[in-house]
Parts: sequence; C-alpha cells; structure tokens
Amino acid sequence: MSQSKLKQVFSYQSWVHAVSGSAGSVIAMSAFYPLDTVRSRLQLEEPERRKALSTWRILRNLIDEEGFETLYRGLVPVLESLCISNFVYFYTFHSLKALRGGGQSALGDLLLGSLAGVVNVLTTTPCWVVNTRLKMKGLGQHAKRNGSGGTDLQYDGLLDGLQYIARTEGVRGLWAGAIPSLMLVINPAIQFMVYEALKRRLTSGATSRTPSAITFFSIGAIAKMIATVLTYPLQLVQTKLRHGNTDRNLNLPPDVDTVQMLLIILKRQGVAGLFRGLEAKLLQTVLTAALMFMAYEKIARFVTSLLLSKGGVTAVRH
Repeated sequence: MSQSKLKQVFSYQSWVHAVSGSAGSVIAMSAFYPLDTVRSRLQLEEPERRKALSTWRILRNLIDEEGFETLYRGLVPVLESLCISNFVYFYTFHSLKALRGGGQSALGDLLLGSLAGVVNVLTTTPCWVVNTRLKMKGLGQHAKRNGSGGTDLQYDGLLDGLQYIARTEGVRGLWAGAIPSLMLVINPAIQFMVYEALKRRLTSGATSRTPSAITFFSIGAIAKMIATVLTYPLQLVQTKLRHGNTDRNLNLPPDVDTVQMLLIILKRQGVAGLFRGLEAKLLQTVLTAALMFMAYEKIARFVTSLLLSKGGVTAVRH
C-alpha cells in the first residue's frame, strides 16, 4: 500500500463522509421513527393482530392502546446505534474507495459496499440487538396485560442493555441475528451501488451542475426501494432473531437458525408471511434513506467548503 493511499484512508475526506452520513441518518430517523415502530410491530406481532390494517391505522391503534409515547419508544438507543453504524459504514466505504483508486464502476461499488457492510455488522450488531428489544418493550407489556406472556426488560438504555445481555445471555446473545445481518450486507451494498451509479450519471460531463437537494432525495429513494424489496425476507428474519426468538405464533425452537426461520415462516404463513410489514418498511426506509442521502450530501459539501475556506483539506471526492 502506497503512503499516499494510506494518507487518503486516514484523511479528512473519509472523516467528512463518515460524519456527514452519520448526521444525515440521525436527522432522517428522527423524522420518520414512528414508521419504523410500525414496521417492527408488523414483523414481530401475530399476523392476525393487525391484519389488513394500513400503516396509518396501525399508528392510530398504537396511540389508542399504548399512548403516543410508544411511537418513539427506544428512539435514543436507535439514534445512538445508527450514529455509530453509519459512521463505521461511510468511513469504511469511502476509505476502501480511496484505497482502490482508479475509475469507479457499479460492480466495484457493490463489492466495496459489501465489505463495508461486513465491518459494520461485526462491530455494531450488539447495539441493534439492544435497541430492537427496547423498541418492542410495549409488545411485551401488551402481552402481559392480555395474559399471553411477555417479560419486562431489565434495562432502559443502550449501555445498560449491552451489559445486561452480555451477563445473562453471553456473547451469543449480543450477536443474535448476526448471520442474516451478514447476508444483508447486500442491502446497503445494492443501495450504494444504485445511488452512486445514478449520481455519476447525473454529474457526468464537464458542464454538469451539482444536483439539487430534491434530486439527491429522489435517487436515494430509488436506491433504497430496490435494495429493500430484494432483501426484505432476510430483514424480517433478522428482526425476529434480534428480538430474542419469542414469537409464540410460530412456536420456534430455541436454537433456530436463519434458513430454518425462513422455511418455518414460508410453511406456516406462506409467501405473504415473508413480506409481512413490507408496506410500512418501504414507507419508512425509503423516506428515511432519501432524507439521509439528501442531508449527507448537503452536510458533506458544507463541511468541505468550510474546511477549504480555511485551507484545511483538498476537495472531497464524491
């Protein structure tokens, strides 16, 4: 590895991308978090419980049954995890691009996105295990009120949750759902491949202008929609495994793995079961990703211009 490439990896360029992506994701998730709550409930509750209800009806039901605060339950640890996760992903992705050098291609972006996703999963899965359970705290309380089980969590924050799960379930509990998460690195990889390809097309040519905010929003939405539809069944399994494998409706064995989970859902609920909650997921994830990319691009350009005005760094390469 040449010294110049090594400097690019540890340069302000990678740092600007990481901070901008992290900040953009926090802004976007804060705006659309209730939709993520709906998505999680649809993936984890019994299919009959909210059958045939639209996303907006489910939002109203949750407010009526559990109060408005349930829509934002677990928000703080989610934002903490998202901040860490996107910092790791954006930093790794753009550092790998700097190491690769040369021309850019869709296949190259897919490979680098997958590698960045593996690094991200291996370092941040415990955070997502904790916040998935915190977000589903209301599900356990509802189950107890109706005499169908459910347990009260013994923690309320990210750090407490990490310590509690490590103490009671061991390392395996902290990395629950890691296997489907590793499979799902293809999701952000596809998302970044499509996004970068669309952005290159829009910015190619000597006379091309910097795309507008709404353009970044649109191509971010398109990229995430494609990635989500292609990988949704694995996302469903990932959520169930992170939650602790407590779906009474499926009556799952305690040591169920990813493939078994997929087959059980397919057998007992059909193909529709593999896509349960997709409407809410698409609504939430597409809007969140679109806003995240728009904020990311604007923040990155603002920070870069600020640093350039002070002579701190050379131009950040997109």
